[in-house]
This record gives sequence, C-alpha cells and structure tokens, in this order.
Amino acid sequence: MPDVARPFAASNALEDTGQMPALFVRERRTAPEPPRGTGPDFDRIQHGKEFVALRRSFRRFVFPMSLLFFTWYMTYVLLAAYAHEFMSRKVFGEVNVGILLGLGQFASTVLITIAYLRFANKRLDPQVERLRAAVEAGER
Repeated sequence: MPDVARPFAASNALEDTGQMPALFVRERRTAPEPPRGTGPDFDRIQHGKEFVALRRSFRRFVFPMSLLFFTWYMTYVLLAAYAHEFMSRKVFGEVNVGILLGLGQFASTVLITIAYLRFANKRLDPQVERLRAAVEAGER
C-alpha cells in the first residue's frame, strides 16, 4: 500500500536526500594543487606599497573617466528621450543634432580607449614591471 503522506516516494536513496546526480556531465578533473610554500605570496603582494600605488594610479584614471563617460551617455539618452525638438534640429542637409551626438558617442569611446592605452603604457605598465621584478626576485 502506498504511503499516503508521501504520494511520490523516492525510488532510490539519492532522490530521498535531494542530491540527484547531474545527467550528461563529465567528471571534472581539477589540476593538482601546487605544494604549499611555492609561488608568489599574493596576500603580501596585494598589501604591499607597490601594489597599493598601482591600484591607486589605476583608479585615479578609471573612476573619473567612467563617471565622465556615463554622464555624457546619460545626457545623450535623456536628450533623445525628452528633447525631441532640440535633437531634431538640422545642422546641415539631413544631418541633425541627434545624429551628431550619437556619432560623438562612438568618437568619445575611441578617444577614451586611446587615452587609457597611453596612460597604461606610460604609468601602469612600468609599475607592473617593477612589481613583477620584485616578486620574481623575492621568489628566488
């Protein structure tokens, strides 16, 4: 007689625990863990003055630039949504303010990318190389 309290009784122990094995999943092989004590000490590196300076330099560029671009983008979106008359003003021929501002979004993305590449090559990459050299020297 079937159990009234559990009309759909589990047919095996795994179903009963709610831990059904996944179907069609290959066994995952994990890489062997390296022996303790080898490789860089990431906690020490992360809290070291060189890494903190690197992170500060990165943030000084990225956060203001992101805020600037987000403000510029949201201005464009809000103008497109609420300032139809302004955005539809003809500048020359069939080209209006909206098209020019939209193209400005692409241009500003390219300019920000170029500015970041120059910044990274000039400021970040030398700091990274010094940090990497210090870490490698400490490992030996």
